[in-house]
Order: sequence, then structure tokens, then C-alpha cells
Amino acid sequence: MYESDAGLLAPGRAGSPAEATTGDSAFLQAMLDAEAALTRAQSACGLAPADAGRAVTETADADRFDVRDLALRARSGGNPVIPLVADLTAAVPEDARPYVHRGATSQDILDTAAMLVASRTLATVLDDLERAAGEVARHATTHRDTQMAGRTLTQHAVPTTFGLKAAGWRALILDARDRLTAVRASLPAQLGGAAGTLAAFSAFSAPSVAPEGTEGQEDADGQGEVDLLVLVAAYARELGLAEPVLPWHTLRTPIADLAGALAFTAGALGKMAADVLTLSRTEIGEVEEEEWGGSSALPHKANPVHATLIAAAARRAPGLAATLYGSLTAEDERPAGAWHAEWEPLRDLLRLVGGAARDGAALAAGLRVVPYAMRENLQLTDGLIVSERLAAVFAGRIGRARAREVLSGAADRARSETADLSDVLFDVLREEPELAGLDLAELTDPARYTGSAGLLTDRALERR
Repeated sequence: MYESDAGLLAPGRAGSPAEATTGDSAFLQAMLDAEAALTRAQSACGLAPADAGRAVTETADADRFDVRDLALRARSGGNPVIPLVADLTAAVPEDARPYVHRGATSQDILDTAAMLVASRTLATVLDDLERAAGEVARHATTHRDTQMAGRTLTQHAVPTTFGLKAAGWRALILDARDRLTAVRASLPAQLGGAAGTLAAFSAFSAPSVAPEGTEGQEDADGQGEVDLLVLVAAYARELGLAEPVLPWHTLRTPIADLAGALAFTAGALGKMAADVLTLSRTEIGEVEEEEWGGSSALPHKANPVHATLIAAAARRAPGLAATLYGSLTAEDERPAGAWHAEWEPLRDLLRLVGGAARDGAALAAGLRVVPYAMRENLQLTDGLIVSERLAAVFAGRIGRARAREVLSGAADRARSETADLSDVLFDVLREEPELAGLDLAELTDPARYTGSAGLLTDRALERR
């Protein structure tokens, strides 16, 4: 028994706007939109009657077609456009039938449909990224000066602020927004005919229906050459897509650019998720998700679900993008296999990023910051977290080599005796006259060693 993909194993994209814009019905509608736009463009250029464009457009409704039947029949030709053209042709009035799919090849329609689906999906992703960036900016502003431990290679390094961390999340989200915005604006229509020469459109053209304002030019065979670039431009306008310079059947820059931007977006959101997953650990407890998830076995659990789903998407996205990049090596004027390999990874990538953007906005909106836990954790190393500052101050008085030797010894002693570094340093200062008069309480206060974190945060928040 056939069952549709309801997203049972894909909670990241289930119920997201991207799920609706990338489903089978959405792709079917996009293919129908591409077919209708092609007939309208030919009508506008005098290559088809005006009534034909209207008739195909009125018929091009996905609800009128059986998507499962099309999928099964697609096996005979290797793509769903072939059975769709047959069904669409049969569905339009008889006098419009000669103008359905006239001059086009299957890849023209499916590539164009993919660009429409991508454009429609990216609109929802960009909305969610804007919301996520706004919520993260709120955290950065509120916690501009909230001190916390900066961690490198999993260990405490030097103090930082949560505001700076949140500003970094926002910078990545805005980088993703900018890349997706640029890619969306460049998504092109596809029109080339069987081998990218537009030859069939010329064959169907006649002097009596040549595009208005164009004049036939004699080619080597003495045959009139119709300027079909106006048809390509009209087709792109009908779809709201960019006009391609060339047919890109085997020139897959649009797919590669889209793959790269989507994978980057997943990674940008994944950075925020990775930090939240680490900082929300029970033994750290510096942040927590407002909308936490439960456990089927453990009643006490409050799991960071949004961050978990984003992290899963970020791990899958690079592999999907790699498949799309691999399809750049497409042979001849239209490839066998390389093009076909793109369809599912591209849809999966759009869905993953769409779900991750939805979860990213929800995560940022509901994130709870716990400043007192941050303050407590700053003290876990008993002052060692400011050893860099001490090294700089000591070096100015006793030289870098001696300062490092003194502080290494003091740090070892503090760790072995589980003592506070400042207490150990009191003894050190008595043995090093050059260090006399230093204010150890001030020098070992983590809150006084966050550098330019506040100014960096302010500068990052100036970006719109």
C-alpha cells in the first residue's frame, strides 16, 4: 500500500514552511507553472496564439493531476516531465495542444521547476533567519557585559561575555542571509531545447509569427534565423526568475551556488546549536531552552530539542551539498545520471535548511540565559582563567621567561592543593620583590578581564 512521506523520521522539517514548498505537489505545481509560462512566453513573442497561453495556464493546476501515477510512469523515461506533458496535453482544449511543451526538453521544465521551488522555499527560510537574527541581537544587547568562561579545546581559556558569543551567532546568521539572498536573486530559468541550441523553437517558428521587432537573418543555408533570445527573456519574466546567459543543462553553477549557500546556512545555525547544546549540559547550566523536550524513560529530563534538530541538519547538509557539487562533472550537452542525481539531495537540502531556520528562530526566541551559573563557572579554576593577564603583567616586571616559570609553578601548586591562585600568589610575591605592590584581587578578578568584548559586540550589532 502506498503511503506518502509524512515526515515521521524527519521531525526537523515536519510542519515547517519548507516542507510545504518542497513536497511532491509543490514540485508538480512548479513543473506546471514552468509549462504554462513557456506557452505564455511564446504567445507574447508571437510564436503561439494568445488563447493557447491562457488555456494552458488555466489547466496547469496540480490538483487536476495524479502525482503518484506520474511518479510511477516516470520510470519509463527516467523523469516525471514526460508523463506530465502527456497528461497536460490531453487536459487542455484541442486547439491549444500543439503549444504544450513546444520546443522544450524535459530538463528545461524540471530545472526551471527546481528553481521555482528553491525561490519559494528560500523566501520562508529568509523570513526565519531574520527572526533568528533579531532574537539573537536581543540577547547580545541584554548580555553585552555578562561575563562567562571562554572555552578553547573544551577547557576554560579566558573570560568572555555572553553578549559577544551571541553577536557571533548573529554574524553567522546574517552571513547566511546575505548568501541566500544573493543566490535567490540569481536563480535562473532554464530553456535550451534538446541540446541547448533552441533549435526546435526556430523550427516551430515561421516568418508570419516571428517575434515582433526581430528580422530574420540569413544563415549559411540561406534559412532565416529568428532571434529566440527574446523568448528566453520573456520566459524568465513570466516566471520571475533570472534570465540565463546560456542554457545550463551541463553548466550547473546555479545548483552549486545554491548547494553552497544552503550548506553554509545549516552550518551557521549549527554553530549556535552546538554552543547551546554544550552550555545547557547539566554540569554547566549556563543556558536552557524554553521549549524543552521530555524523555520516554526519564521523567526529569528537559532536552534541548530545537538545538538537537538543528545539529542534525548541520551534520547532514555537507554530504548533500557534496552530491550536488559532484554533479558538476556532467558530460556532453545533457548528462545521463549527473542531472538525475541532483533532484533528491536538492530537495532534502532545502527541507533541512528550512526546518533548521524554523528551529533556529524558535531556539533564539526561547533561549534562557543563566548569568549566575556563568559567574559560578568562572570560579571553577580558582583564578587560573586569568593567568594570561597575570603573565602579561608579571612579564613587564620580571621578563617573559621568568613570569611563565613563576605562574606555571603557582598554577601547578594551586591545582595540587586545590587552592585559589590568588592565595598561592601571595607567597610568590614575597619571593619576587619586583612584583611587590600588585593588586592581586583586581588582577585575578575574571570580570575585569574581558578585553574589548563589549566594543566588539557593539560593532557587530551595527550591522543590519
